[in-house]
Amino acid sequence: MNNKINSEVVEELRSWFNNYVQKFYKEKDPDFQQNIDLKREHTERVVREIIRLGNELQLDEYALNLAEVIALFHDIGRFEQYKRYQTFSDVRSEDHAMLGIRVLKEYDILGALENNTHKLILCAIEYHNRPFLPDRESETCLFYSRLIRDADKLDIWRVVLGYYNRKNNERNIAIELELPDTPGISREVYDALINKQIVYTKHVRNINDFKLLQAGWIYDINFEPTFRCVRERGYLEALRKNLPDTEAIIEIFEIMDTYIKEREGN
Repeated sequence: MNNKINSEVVEELRSWFNNYVQKFYKEKDPDFQQNIDLKREHTERVVREIIRLGNELQLDEYALNLAEVIALFHDIGRFEQYKRYQTFSDVRSEDHAMLGIRVLKEYDILGALENNTHKLILCAIEYHNRPFLPDRESETCLFYSRLIRDADKLDIWRVVLGYYNRKNNERNIAIELELPDTPGISREVYDALINKQIVYTKHVRNINDFKLLQAGWIYDINFEPTFRCVRERGYLEALRKNLPDTEAIIEIFEIMDTYIKEREGN
């Protein structure tokens, strides 16, 4: 493999990704296969999202190629995670980002790349699912970490809303992270969102909390094109329709609406 991250290298890495994922296919187990397909298709869409964002941010060819590879591998750990634990819950299994880094190191798929490029890819993957980005890290690493976090959120919103708005009542506990569908919301979730903070996964106790955690991602958007996509696609409005009309939830979304207007005014 060429150690320069050009279009040819990206295609080689994409081919490796496809071959790797095929190892997890279980056509005789439809539920298992459905969730492997879910993550494969998610990856493909996140790649498209990050390229679109990168073009809007006017990144050069190297930066676009690097961003594409980060998106391609950001969830590579999900496949092994589901095989081992039959869950996508990091709390109930292990951190899928760190598992993915171990997979990439085991196969040494990035070993031929330039050292700085190799490190940037692993850095962005490591931080893509963290509640917060670290203070002590290079600006380049933080830029690509923010980029993959934005692209990832855009597609996760699309996936979960498609699921919440499904016409049948079949549940996928992998998407729901095995959470109970009980009434109410957690106090910690409410407190975080009225203070314009993201929700910690450890405070999520039911599906309502999970939906509010996803709505709260609005406070962790990094780039203007991402923010514009959220508004144009109506993600927050759609999440609001899938939550009960309680005073607490009305208050939470009123604060979010004000935040959106403030962002639009900047």
